[in-house]
Amino acid sequence: MHIVQVGMEYDVLKENNRIANSNYRLLKENGIRTIEFMGSIGSGKTSLIIKLAERMRSKGLSVCAIAGDVTGDDDQKRMRESGLEAINCNTGHECHLDANLVRKSLEKMDLDKYDVIFIENVGNLVCPADFPLGADYRVVVISTTEGDDMVRKHHDIFLHSDIAILNKMDIADAVGVDPDVIAGDYGRLTGGLKTIYRCSTRTEEGVDEIVSALQL
Repeated sequence: MHIVQVGMEYDVLKENNRIANSNYRLLKENGIRTIEFMGSIGSGKTSLIIKLAERMRSKGLSVCAIAGDVTGDDDQKRMRESGLEAINCNTGHECHLDANLVRKSLEKMDLDKYDVIFIENVGNLVCPADFPLGADYRVVVISTTEGDDMVRKHHDIFLHSDIAILNKMDIADAVGVDPDVIAGDYGRLTGGLKTIYRCSTRTEEGVDEIVSALQL
């Protein structure tokens, strides 16, 4: 039984990667830059996407978002209220988006309209790591409110991401978290090759640096 389960898991991941590659080609053919955001519930993914979208629209770029969640459309509503076009994508029971769900969302869009697409994954620091979606960049967002042990507890999500962001810097002192501890853990995990970007979507500290890092 265990061997069968491993085989099934391999087939699921292999099929997901095949569709992710197809998504990537489709987006490139349409000249669209795509960024996936992963992170816990409450890390500030939605707020960061909204801030980045504002920057993109100010440059004359057309932006859309895919708001992923298990149920509900709260994030999609927040995005639309900010002026960002957004499509809701519910997984039903799954704790992550997969490439097929993203493909179905892309099929609902007029891809000729957009320069940038943001994909907000389900709030989870475990499952999304294994399921690439076909984006140019995979970003993991954590916040100071989650404690200073996040990197030590969740190696995979950081190793499967291109960029890591520490959000809610404006309340680090209030929650008793030392951002240097998190940055040090991330530096050691990545062999000193990467540094974590620090930001606050409330004060907009660090947002422009993230725009540059994502080459937007």
